Amino acid sequence: MAYREFSTDPLSRRSLLRGGAYAGALGALATLPMGRAAFAQTPAEMAIFQRLTGLVDQYVSSGKVANIVVTLGQGMREPMAIAKGTLSLRGSTEAGLDSLYRIYSMTKPITGMATMMLIDEGKLGLDQPLAEILPAYADMQVQKKYDGAITGDNLVPAERPITIRHLLTHTAGLGYGIVQKGPIQKAYEEQGLIPGQVSRLPIPGLGRGTPVRSLETFADRLAELPLVYQPGTKWSYSVSLDLLGRVIEVVEGKPFDQVLQERLFDPCGMTSTYFTVPQSEVGRLTDNYGVVAGTPVPIDTAANSIYLDQPAFPFGGAGLVSSPRDYDRFLRMLLGYGKLEGRRVMGELAVRVGTSNILPKGVSTEGTWVGGEGFGAGGRSFNGSYGWGGAAGTLGAVDYRNNLRTGLYTQYMPTEAYPMRQDFMQALTGEMAGAASS
Repeated sequence: MAYREFSTDPLSRRSLLRGGAYAGALGALATLPMGRAAFAQTPAEMAIFQRLTGLVDQYVSSGKVANIVVTLGQGMREPMAIAKGTLSLRGSTEAGLDSLYRIYSMTKPITGMATMMLIDEGKLGLDQPLAEILPAYADMQVQKKYDGAITGDNLVPAERPITIRHLLTHTAGLGYGIVQKGPIQKAYEEQGLIPGQVSRLPIPGLGRGTPVRSLETFADRLAELPLVYQPGTKWSYSVSLDLLGRVIEVVEGKPFDQVLQERLFDPCGMTSTYFTVPQSEVGRLTDNYGVVAGTPVPIDTAANSIYLDQPAFPFGGAGLVSSPRDYDRFLRMLLGYGKLEGRRVMGELAVRVGTSNILPKGVSTEGTWVGGEGFGAGGRSFNGSYGWGGAAGTLGAVDYRNNLRTGLYTQYMPTEAYPMRQDFMQALTGEMAGAASS
């Protein structure tokens, strides 16, 4: 059927991968009235960059992180970067726009926009039932008690079908191994529903279970487990963008990672975005650190990174490595409403809808990471901004009101080990007041 419708914690799986919880600053970050500040032409604007540079220097010089790269771009101009540090704490190769970072959940907006492209082309519908593409999702069961039993009296039939809109906005009622507790978390691990990776090393509390080896198996096994909420009722961070990877490959008749390469990475000129980092590019890959008792400990070094291995399957929710320059090209394409350097990559309406608030009517966000805000195709939508963050300290956003792109890149986990994102926001907020009055 064709559619075209636009209407300081200990290391643990939960804390290491919970990047979305600290992506809350992203909506505010993207809506700051930076304007001319991106090019530091006035004394007030220069002060902005002095403070940003000071913040970057503070974190890197203190040894809290090996490096930080900040990107700022206005309109279609090339990004401006503030970069300091080396790819590893004991290394000598300086970090910059072409260094490679594990972007984790910043993969979600990419998967979301790939889905919007198919909706724009009439191959999917925003409110199309998922079961029309994946029949196994026709008769889902739902937990009555959140994170309670996954059998017997705690299960009731779903009141409505899961739709593509639900998957794009984390309102399908699906769970997440990094969020859930109790029987369903255990079931996800036992069934290999582990859509992410951190290290080859055996880290306590992390990496339990063996991931399934294909998106098809992932989708089939996920359908056998109950939902944690009724579809369309509650925003709940989930594996929905990973499941959309399977939807995309079924609709396109090609592997999901091939679709991303052909439809987004190649047209956008994103030559440094990978599910598997080629051996030839290891020299650009950063080390990733776990912060234990305030001390960064290497958990995934470039030379022995798990990202040099072929993943169990392409993780549409958390699987990509990218460079600040590459991800900025994706953001620049979005800021251009689907065009980049004169080339049409996506339809304008697809971008406008995908970056807007497409939460189902009546859905609750109370008490969630997006409370009181909107959500688009795989990323927060708030006050004219769109974007999301990653579990290892990264952020990326576009701000349509001020024609801006913003990125923050570093590598440490969990994100709450340092108040870096909050400090980044405070620096920008204070400086913006001065710039606005100049």
